[in-house]
Amino acid sequence: MTEHTTILDRAVGAVLGSAAGDALGAGYEFGPPVPEPTPILMQGGGSFGWRPGEWTDDTSMAVPILQAVARGDDPAAEATLGGLVAAWAQWALDAPDVGIQTRQVLAGLGPREPVPTRRGACGATWRPSSWGEARTAAASRLAARRVHESTGRSAGNGSLMRTVPLVLAYLRGDDGEEERLASAARAVSDLTHHEADAGDACVLWCVAIRHAVLHGELDVLRGLDLLAPAARRTWTERLVAAEHAEPVAFTATNGWVVSALQAAYAAVRSSISLEDALVRAVRSGNDTDTVAAIAGGLAGALYGAAALPEEWRAILHGWPRLRADDLVAMSEQAVTAR
Repeated sequence: MTEHTTILDRAVGAVLGSAAGDALGAGYEFGPPVPEPTPILMQGGGSFGWRPGEWTDDTSMAVPILQAVARGDDPAAEATLGGLVAAWAQWALDAPDVGIQTRQVLAGLGPREPVPTRRGACGATWRPSSWGEARTAAASRLAARRVHESTGRSAGNGSLMRTVPLVLAYLRGDDGEEERLASAARAVSDLTHHEADAGDACVLWCVAIRHAVLHGELDVLRGLDLLAPAARRTWTERLVAAEHAEPVAFTATNGWVVSALQAAYAAVRSSISLEDALVRAVRSGNDTDTVAAIAGGLAGALYGAAALPEEWRAILHGWPRLRADDLVAMSEQAVTAR
């Protein structure tokens, strides 16, 4: 391969790896850890009856980001961010699974007065007629802040799980590209996740994926200088802890963005292949689709799209009626257009 071809393969691999991890973990979500030698299969099932190879909300929320990047839109622009909010609100109307925090934010986009409710698969209710009546980035950030103020926390893993496609917009070698990527990652995270840990995690992961795509190296510490000074020591300790642990060490709390990132990092760091990284992530249990989707973005950037098992790629699919080849085409367009 030429250098350009190798970089393109790794960029596409980041997107495919994330989607494949999502689909692989779907059938094991909310279950206990799965120890060796029990095989991890692309079997579907799980709480929402996913079909084999079908991705979940993790990749569904990433698709509008990938579409925007493929069009050449500026991911950090208010118009682009508003477009993402509108796309997510429309998707969520009929989605079988929407994360709790994301659902609360989307429900907060509409009018404050009561409107008819609809019961979700997890037993929660939301207001579908209100979703999207104020589909702007500013409205979404406000709703995210209100959720945070109401609950006292908003650092779930829902913004980290969807962040991979942003990297494809920032693969030039120009000075300042990492800083621009970090700014965009935080801006997209802030649409639904107000707490700083969520934005920090997206910054660290995006910068690590970009470095892996361009150089084929694993360096999750690289983005520390792009965080607020007060957060750097804390995140250093968290990442070092993950370097010396297995993903299962973070099972109980991997719905929290910090533990999800730690579990994903532990899976990738100890892996020998893309498949191995995804299987290690799924074995950790609990929020398996999300941890594996997060791990898949970085592992795919390291190992490349060609490393994805063909039998997985052949059945990979999901909202909105896309398949693996569609993700590849959009990813290639996003990279070559810049």
